[in-house]
Amino acid sequence: MTFCLANEVYGLEILKVQEIISMMNVTRVPRAPEFVTGVINLRGKVIPVISMRLKFGFEKIENTDRTCIIVAQVNYSGTIITLGIIVDEVSEVLDIKENQICGAPAMGAAVNTDFIMGMGKVENHVVMLLDLDQAFSTEELGAMAPEEALF
Repeated sequence: MTFCLANEVYGLEILKVQEIISMMNVTRVPRAPEFVTGVINLRGKVIPVISMRLKFGFEKIENTDRTCIIVAQVNYSGTIITLGIIVDEVSEVLDIKENQICGAPAMGAAVNTDFIMGMGKVENHVVMLLDLDQAFSTEELGAMAPEEALF
């Protein structure tokens, strides 16, 4: 599944996506990192919500009618964490073949690209394929894990 963020196209493994919901009120959590927008109540389950713009260091912008939350599953030490990621807009589901994917470019030791699974070449543009399990540090995921996963 692809989505847009700061005029770039990113892709997530469709099996990681639980659902896509329109923007809703997010309750801010004190002392949370800036990219953690807060939490939402999704059918009785409280889930953390992340601004992918802020996580990737992009400028914060006002939400539009296309801004939405992708509810996704992330693996943290064998525990599945459900979280919402705010994106500028969801694009489409693409079937990118293995021969259309090349490795993530080497950016030097100062830039961590472990969260980029590869670059999908689709027609005349590139889709950055994200590994959500690698997009957050252990500390970040630990802070978002349900309490029962920590014991």
